[in-house]
Amino acid sequence: MQQLSVVVSGFGPYEHVDVNPSQLVPQIIAERGIHADETNLDDALRGVEVNVHAVTMPVSYAGSWTLLKSELERVQPDIVVATGLKRTARGILLERGAVNRTDSTRPDADDVVGGTGPINENGPAAYWTRLPLRSILHAFTQDHTIPASLTSDAGTYVCNALFYQLQDWAARQQRDVLTGFVSLPLVNETPHPQHGLPLERQIAAIDHVIRESARYLLENPTAQSADE
Repeated sequence: MQQLSVVVSGFGPYEHVDVNPSQLVPQIIAERGIHADETNLDDALRGVEVNVHAVTMPVSYAGSWTLLKSELERVQPDIVVATGLKRTARGILLERGAVNRTDSTRPDADDVVGGTGPINENGPAAYWTRLPLRSILHAFTQDHTIPASLTSDAGTYVCNALFYQLQDWAARQQRDVLTGFVSLPLVNETPHPQHGLPLERQIAAIDHVIRESARYLLENPTAQSADE
């Protein structure tokens, strides 16, 4: 049986946020697993074992990447889906790129202020996602219950710094790894078009992200960039 390894990351507690989907969704996805639909003969995941590993990181410039990188080196994943919380988001935000810059006066969990400047002085100005965003967005549309949109970047705080470092890591691998970042809205169990999403809808969204990424990887084993 063919196997795929997936790492789904999220952050620990956010200040003034009671329920952080970025912390819960990866853990629940890893517990439930990703299984093929045995009633669908065309399901690309039939005959494929998808192993999901969840990692929870501190909202820290240094600590988040150190922890995620350690897990990546341990698991050697085929797919990495990093998630974060975007409090102002109305739905799921599929991040298209990470910029080589921090620009924030807000301290992180270590009370460190990122300041203004490049994340990597020798790195490119930006990295594009490697996730198949168009296919994922199409899956969301067919689901009818997951509002989502594409965004240009993940801001200039810890989420963007982690995203950039993840993409920089992927670019240096000797094999192809699909990597990217998804911003989640606040959890709101009362469906509302402007105030977050129920937790189960957010779990379903990341399930779609993993499935479509796995499908893309199986159909395009030498893919370099999947933003199409």
